[in-house]
Amino acid sequence: MNRDQIEGGLRNIRGRGRSAIGAVTGRVRPQAEGAFDQAAGAVQYAYGRARDTADDLQRDGAHLVNEARHRGRAIAGDLQERGRTYQGEAVRRGRVVAARAEENKGTTLLLVALAAFSAGWLMRRGR
Repeated sequence: MNRDQIEGGLRNIRGRGRSAIGAVTGRVRPQAEGAFDQAAGAVQYAYGRARDTADDLQRDGAHLVNEARHRGRAIAGDLQERGRTYQGEAVRRGRVVAARAEENKGTTLLLVALAAFSAGWLMRRGR
């Protein structure tokens, strides 16, 4: 509860009292002033509630932004770790293939020549 809510509530109660006194005494001016204070107090109280709500929303929004930032960093860290794992696996498998190619030079040369011939044959112009 903020100052506007408290002051608005008190002004509303004070206005009700003035209206009641004006009604009992039969005087129009205190009744009208009381009604005005009542309405002004209600508006001030409503403004205080709106301000409280806005403060709560701002606080909640800041919390959500911080939470999203934290989760984004966690996800980025996980993705970096996955990337390192995949990179390590690719390097390992590449070395295995290179070692096999080194062991079987004749077969590797034949496969490369066959792949080059096939690619050239597929890309030739149709006659």
